[in-house]
Amino acid sequence: MKNTRKSLIALAAAGLLMLTACNGDDGAPEGEPVDPAEFPEGSTMQQLHDQGSITIGTKFDQPLFGLQGPDGTPVGFDVSIGQLVADALGVEAEFVEAQTPQRENLIENGSVDIVVATYTINDTRKEVVDFAGPYYIAGQSLMVTMDNDEISGDDDLDGKRVCSADGSTPAQNIAENYPEAELVTYGAYTDCLDPLRSGQVDAVTTDNVILAGYVDESPDDFKIVGDLFTEEPYGIGLAKGDDEFRDFINDVIEESYENGNWEAAWENTAGTVLELPEPPAVDRY
Repeated sequence: MKNTRKSLIALAAAGLLMLTACNGDDGAPEGEPVDPAEFPEGSTMQQLHDQGSITIGTKFDQPLFGLQGPDGTPVGFDVSIGQLVADALGVEAEFVEAQTPQRENLIENGSVDIVVATYTINDTRKEVVDFAGPYYIAGQSLMVTMDNDEISGDDDLDGKRVCSADGSTPAQNIAENYPEAELVTYGAYTDCLDPLRSGQVDAVTTDNVILAGYVDESPDDFKIVGDLFTEEPYGIGLAKGDDEFRDFINDVIEESYENGNWEAAWENTAGTVLELPEPPAVDRY
């Protein structure tokens, strides 16, 4: 059945590569929907194809990866990756907001079919959801105001107020490994920006690619300091135990590496600011 999936995905990819236009403004190449006549009976793939849509949780507040555009439609690299999955299924993608502390709940209660939202794969999360991927490797970093000369890296956090998002792996890392720092958390990373500007917090910490988006939006206000001090593999979250669907999504990711759609999605979104990275090996755990 894997070969069937690969063939169907390749068929969709052929349609994608024939066109150079983008699907809306999400950065994903536009393609013809595939007819998945041989999806396994009763599989998630067949169910989603029959209903004609897939609900995808993503961020609405993170430039370059998932940011709500002027018309309300999110754009960014994560959005493009989600669109590639929808295209391989031959369905419409319906994007809804998935804030950091909500992601597992949205998957468990069926509000979304998948989550593509700067979602770091880790063992704790694997206890309640499954992951396809990774499709990108990020790393935790620090952002400060342009006039801050006191913090040049994670060694300078003692006694500093460090802001991050509730339920995020960066926040957990600060709490566990930087006990002399004062952790301040909010529901979303964007909630940290005004406190940073006003001096209520000294630094914001999350993945380097997220911070790069904020710096790109406000280059006179913020800067990134220090080296990366964690490795954050981004995966696509889905319901626990749906191995068939996870294998299908992994096939989509690997096929996107081979046919150029992953690179095109990057260059049209995060690649406007960041250099093209090496795509990571998919972990079929």
